[in-house]
Amino acid sequence: MTIDERLERIESMLLTLVEQQTIREWYSTDQVAQIVGKSEFTVREWARLGRIRAEKRRSGRGAHASWAISHAELLRLQREGLLPFQLNEGR
Repeated sequence: MTIDERLERIESMLLTLVEQQTIREWYSTDQVAQIVGKSEFTVREWARLGRIRAEKRRSGRGAHASWAISHAELLRLQREGLLPFQLNEGR
């Protein structure tokens, strides 16, 4: 492995670490899943069932909106856990 290849590899690894540590205003279900160690499906279900506070937002990737979780809600989830299960009559 050449020095240039090693430097590229190190830069790539650093970029990955920085992206993981960057505080975002909003997170996707995939990002939250990685942070809390659950599957993306689980996080989507939590949002759908109201177990976490999330909003549907247009992502620019087709006709369907995707769930977005705020940084404040991510912190709340990590500190306090899931919201109590409630039967939502409107869903």
